[in-house]
Formats: sequence, structure tokens, C-alpha cells
Amino acid sequence: MTTTDTHIKTIIDESLQKAISYFEYRVLVENLVAEGKSTGALQTEALANYSMLNNKRMKRLDKTTKLTPEAIAQIESYTGNVTWLVLTESWCGDAAQTMPVINKVAELSDNITLKVVMRDENEALMNEFLTNGGKSIPKLIAIDNASGNVLGDWGPRPSEATKLVNDYKAAYGKLTPEFKQDLQVWYNKDKGQNTVADLLKLV
Repeated sequence: MTTTDTHIKTIIDESLQKAISYFEYRVLVENLVAEGKSTGALQTEALANYSMLNNKRMKRLDKTTKLTPEAIAQIESYTGNVTWLVLTESWCGDAAQTMPVINKVAELSDNITLKVVMRDENEALMNEFLTNGGKSIPKLIAIDNASGNVLGDWGPRPSEATKLVNDYKAAYGKLTPEFKQDLQVWYNKDKGQNTVADLLKLV
């Protein structure tokens, strides 16, 4: 069992008090998009456009994401009691591709509670779960409800997408708009299956 220091537990507790359900998050994004806005204090036309596109993606994935019988059986047999706390923002493309999948997995188990917080409103929490020093989202933190210990984390991308990104950065130094398009194509083909496979390691 992982032990988590008091400092991190306090930060997690503070974020959990502000957390909302996935359903509430989807309503929030829908309403912001209707107003031409995104989550977060910074409001730009670009972020609003990303949020609009992501809302459409999430709407589609909420309806179309399917899990294999094997994955369903594993999730339904999970005997832990955890909260999955996810840091996100409406403008994040990787979050739009994976949040509906995370929700589908959590919905299959009475022992997994999914909670959502905004990255920029929870800086202290984000700083405890950086990816290569960056505030990459989404970031899922698995918390044992009995002890408050962090059992693991996941994100900001499924493992295969992470490898694609890292390989491209190693070869070309940075991600190009063309690569980001290719990554969306990968997500569309994968249909959430790599995300499910990664999440199963947490259960």
C-alpha cells in the first residue's frame, strides 16, 4: 500500500471539496460553449473554439465508447474503494478524447467515484502531479477512500499516444500542427481502447 504524505493529502482534500461529477462537468462545458467561452480565467477565441470542438467530441464519445466483455468483467470485479480525481480544462484535446472513456470505466464499478477539477483552479494539486515538469492534462489521480493514499496516477495521454508524442519530439524537437492532426486520427482509430487498457492497470 502506498503511503502519501500529509501535505499532499491536504491538497487533495481541498481539491475534492471543489470537485464536480462528470455529468456536472459536461453540463458546465455545454453551457460555456453556448456562451462562446472555455473553462479557466483566460478567455480567448482560440480556447473557445477548442472547447466547442471538444464538446462535440465528448458528446460523440459519450455515446459511442464501447468496452470489451473482458474489460467490463475486470472492472465489475474490482473490490477496492477509490476516487478518481481528474484535472482537466475544456480546451484540452487529449482530455476530450479520454474523459468520456474514463467515465465509462468508472460507471461500471460502484467502487470507483469519478470527480473532476479544473487545472488552473487547483495549481497546488497540479504541481504535485507534473509530467516531465509540465502541467499536462488530463491527469487522473487514484485515491484510496479509506486511507486517503494515492494509489497511482494516469495521463495526460494513453501509453501508445505518449510513445508517438515522445518519438516525434525526439526526432523533430516539437509537435507540429500536422502531427497533432495525426494524433487525432490515432485517437479516432483507437476508439479509447488503449486508454481502457491503461486504466485497467489501476484496478
